[in-house]
Amino acid sequence: MNQTNAGIGKYRWTICSLVFFATTVNYLDRNVISYLRPFLAEAFHWTPEQEVIDYSNIELAFKIAYALGMLVAGGIIDKLGTKLGYAIATGLWSLAAVGHAFATGTVGFLIARVFLGVTEAGNFPAAIKATAEWFPQKERALATGIFNSGSNIGAIIVPLSVPFIAENYGWQWAFIATGIIGFIWLALWFVFYEVPQKQKRLSQAELDYITADKTDIVKEKDTDKVSWLKLLAFRQTWAFAIGKLLTDPVWWFYLFWLPDFLMKQYKLSATEIIWPCALVYVIGSIGSIFGGWLPLKLIEKNWPAYKARKTSMLLYAFAVLPVLFSQYLGAVNMWLAILVIGFAVSAHQAWSANIFTTVSDMFPKKATASVTGIGGMFGALGGILLTVLVQKNMFVYYTKIGKIETGYFIMFCICGAAYLLAWLIMHILVPKMKKVEV
Repeated sequence: MNQTNAGIGKYRWTICSLVFFATTVNYLDRNVISYLRPFLAEAFHWTPEQEVIDYSNIELAFKIAYALGMLVAGGIIDKLGTKLGYAIATGLWSLAAVGHAFATGTVGFLIARVFLGVTEAGNFPAAIKATAEWFPQKERALATGIFNSGSNIGAIIVPLSVPFIAENYGWQWAFIATGIIGFIWLALWFVFYEVPQKQKRLSQAELDYITADKTDIVKEKDTDKVSWLKLLAFRQTWAFAIGKLLTDPVWWFYLFWLPDFLMKQYKLSATEIIWPCALVYVIGSIGSIFGGWLPLKLIEKNWPAYKARKTSMLLYAFAVLPVLFSQYLGAVNMWLAILVIGFAVSAHQAWSANIFTTVSDMFPKKATASVTGIGGMFGALGGILLTVLVQKNMFVYYTKIGKIETGYFIMFCICGAAYLLAWLIMHILVPKMKKVEV
């Protein structure tokens, strides 16, 4: 660390670490079911076709609940403040995670997934609000990239631990173990988190650095809440929402269907997919951090923030395209497919670090959680549409005729095209990402 930063202080990175931990827990709880699918199929006596249908229904229930949760999560967090709002959300989704262990069939899982989806909706609105509170504009993409890499770390931990727990202790304990971790985070959150203006551990020099480019000082509770109706009148809101609508479903696809793809395309067992899946998300975590680092360096070279952000996002949109060739490369060697998919996941996470940061670029702090909630809802709606229109029908059809690899090829084509389309629409709507006044 250089002398200037040493003099400023680094407590803001402690806050970033807490948000990273929360995001890791969020994805641990969310992703466990992907690796328990063969165990659940055996426990509930699913036929191959019924497995696709029931798993799609469980996934769909989560996405619908997540979208509904986003309707209110951002507004509640803006109203309650980051500290209390984040704590409530994490406590509730941890309870929901443990609740999966008591499900005895598809209906029980549907109920548990609905509760998990509604409560997990609070993570990203709270995380983006915390980042807006604790970081100056030039560092927000890097901070977002770091905490967002928690989604990859969660996705890495799951394949390395969940099949082992399920085989040795039963699938129920996989849900219980991941749920308990959330309560550990809660204790740390209450000890270490406070808004900068109230944080006694924060030096005056670091507080001045954090607030140097801010025109709106964040309070723990901002009662001047901005309505969704007002926010939806801005092009900036729609740019973020459409960007999430088109690209979030790609991440949902990787998260929920990568294990199935590896098992069916390469005939791997539930334990044999551990290292391929882990490698994909290790590569993804690198992209998440790099995705935030690049615009920081461009801004330090005196690029306007909007130009640095959009140039980086365009680069990441092109970086996704090699995923189109994943199955062709996989025919040569499976690990080539893993590397290409990992690179696509990495590009998605780099994109994600920046699209989240556009919210605090374009909106005041009192509206960041609400706008993040709107975008999150649209992202979940995109995931719902993908499940209903593509996966639930297309995958069932290709499973019936024994050509599931064709269904996956179509999905990889969708994944490759989504980001360039999203970037183009965002560029048309907000060419310079002008900040709004609300």
